[in-house]
Amino acid sequence: MKGSLPRQEPRWLEKWEKMDIYGMLREKGRDNPDKFILHDGPPYANGNIHIGHAMNKTLKDIIVRSQQMSGRDAPYVPGWDCHGLPIEWMIEKQYQKKKIKKDDVDPMEFRAECRAFAAKWVDVQREEFKRLGVFGDWDRPYLTMNFDSEAQIVRELQKFLMSGDLYRGSKPIMWSVIEKTALAEAEIEYLDHTSHMIDVGFRVVKSPLDDLVGARIVIWTTTPWTIPGNRGIAFGRDIDYLLFEVTTVAEDSSVAVGTRISTCEILKDAFLARAGITGITEVSRFKGRELAGTICHHPWHDKDYDFDVPVIEGHHVTTEAGTGYVHIAPGHGQEDFDVGKAVGLPVPFTVDDGGLYYDSVPLFAGEHVYKVHDHVCEELEKTDALFARDTIVHSYPHSWRSKAPLIFRNTPQWFISMEKSGLRDKAIAEVDRVRWVPENAKNRMMAMIADRPDWLLSRQRAWGVPITVFIHRESGELL
Repeated sequence: MKGSLPRQEPRWLEKWEKMDIYGMLREKGRDNPDKFILHDGPPYANGNIHIGHAMNKTLKDIIVRSQQMSGRDAPYVPGWDCHGLPIEWMIEKQYQKKKIKKDDVDPMEFRAECRAFAAKWVDVQREEFKRLGVFGDWDRPYLTMNFDSEAQIVRELQKFLMSGDLYRGSKPIMWSVIEKTALAEAEIEYLDHTSHMIDVGFRVVKSPLDDLVGARIVIWTTTPWTIPGNRGIAFGRDIDYLLFEVTTVAEDSSVAVGTRISTCEILKDAFLARAGITGITEVSRFKGRELAGTICHHPWHDKDYDFDVPVIEGHHVTTEAGTGYVHIAPGHGQEDFDVGKAVGLPVPFTVDDGGLYYDSVPLFAGEHVYKVHDHVCEELEKTDALFARDTIVHSYPHSWRSKAPLIFRNTPQWFISMEKSGLRDKAIAEVDRVRWVPENAKNRMMAMIADRPDWLLSRQRAWGVPITVFIHRESGELL
């Protein structure tokens, strides 16, 4: 390189450090009331820096220096995120290489390993950032694992506790069965994924529409593993539905001639093609709202799934795909949970933290949700409830760290309410007070805050700041 910059730069950096250029700049601006503070979104202390880190820190350095040169007091305090899944995952991999399971490691030993690992990479990254020529208070950075930082986090948590915003609730959340933890939206990425899709018939046992009794209402799902968690079927109030009788089928169809089936009108032809149905006779037409009061039986009603499956109105039902009827598993989806909660559907616990069905789940106890598809289909075939099966490639949530597909899982977690003390409104008001560059970033932030559910706070991890609350041992109430 012209000018031998790779050899010259270390000398310049050494000279600037001996001169304490940053300290001189700080001393010059210390009494200046016109301050500029850059809040440094910290990198994870879990490896060498890459081009993204270099761009991030270089741009921040340009901003801080330009503000300092403009006459403002512009300190820069770098920081590191030392907690959480990225670091814990690296330690887990180290144990896996030794054929040791994380659950067999003493938690205190595991946390000590995480702390030492983070401290090592803080030191490495600090030198790498300094090599880029970034000025800052490198001897006094903020670390999330510093005890004073952890104490401050606990103090802030107590404010939510005392205001009543912190609560423990049971609802379906995004869950990684590989990492055995809940994940927040920021920890999720959407990737193309091949899923199994099936059409399943639920037998109607009661309905205000007499023709419908004995027929099959058909749902379509890309998560066959959630069928054991089904507790309802949703319809669209203003959607047009059909009841028809099957007259002819293709040779490989699993639908019997004479079966009466209901789907929505718009999606009928797509369903007939999937199911290999070649001829039908229309029996009746009706609006979704006429289905109110209809009851079905689960396909495995005679195999310990002996509960009613009500057909209920769902605000989220569309005619874009499927059959116009939506399979409701309240423990495996936020919309399912909300719709079910409105009418009092039970929310079962069906899957453990590793993706295995609990022993209480009939037919599938101990099986893994990733591997159960064929067994689910076999059991549906035994009751003549499987009308079609295929695969579909679609965008699906994955863990940003392990890249494993996620599931929605009903589990007790800690949340901060966005509504109880007006946190959502306060956040939106603060967004309005800020000047955004570029301006369209404001709209994006507004939309995110306006639509976000309650803040999922807890993680099933060993390395992080604990949720410091006391709970009554018997009642479970916060003390």
